[in-house]
Amino acid sequence: MANPVITNVDGTNPGPASVSTPSPQAPVGNIWKDGVFNVTLSPASVAANTSAEQTFAATGIGLLTTDVVLVQKPTTQAGIGIVGSRVSAADTLAITFMNATASAVTPTASQVYQVAVFRVQPNYLAPASGNQLNW
Repeated sequence: MANPVITNVDGTNPGPASVSTPSPQAPVGNIWKDGVFNVTLSPASVAANTSAEQTFAATGIGLLTTDVVLVQKPTTQAGIGIVGSRVSAADTLAITFMNATASAVTPTASQVYQVAVFRVQPNYLAPASGNQLNW
């Protein structure tokens, strides 16, 4: 099967790497793996008018401390919000909950949270100068 013909924005087809427009055939970036996982969590109470980090075992995902994670609570709950998330140790998810009320609030128990995980390419090195996104 032959490679598809790629036409540049200006209507020409000069061949690979001859213009500065991005090639749809060769995506480049520093994300190596990504995935979305469901984790059932029962957070502890969060004190009034504060934020607090809580850690949870997330075995089976294979989290690394170099992973970037985003966490979504499945339901809304008055006064409670997630203001940060990270991997604090291997297979340990750390979520910072915020309580914006005048009394302690416990996030709903046994809810299935969605965790998006982005793993950085192991051999990625940022360029010494210039825009890091355009390496």
